Amino acid sequence: MKPLGFSLDDYYLRRAGLDYWDELEWEVADDWAALERRLKESGAGGKWFFSARATRLYTSVAFQRGDVLVFGSESKGLPEWLKDAHADRLLTIPSRPQVRSLNLANCAAVVAYEAVRQWAAP
Repeated sequence: MKPLGFSLDDYYLRRAGLDYWDELEWEVADDWAALERRLKESGAGGKWFFSARATRLYTSVAFQRGDVLVFGSESKGLPEWLKDAHADRLLTIPSRPQVRSLNLANCAAVVAYEAVRQWAAP
């Protein structure tokens, strides 16, 4: 959603090592309402929300193909109104109490890997 916390200019994407960018199908939503409309139109599955302050572990749920994984910004996390509205779908990745939060890219990778792992399980 806008505003993005990073640039989508070719220079920055190449610098980040995203040489596969042309192969992705992506879009940027103007706001949460626009994103929810687009997800509904696409037939996306359930939404899972991630917060360092949640108590339910990401490994405790069964991810389905088409599920949407929602992460907040690295500096602020998800807005309180969004966490409150989806408290029953709020998950966390465990970390040490001394750690404020984990890197956003690492969190997305960990959860996406778990979802794919579950889909491949017999």
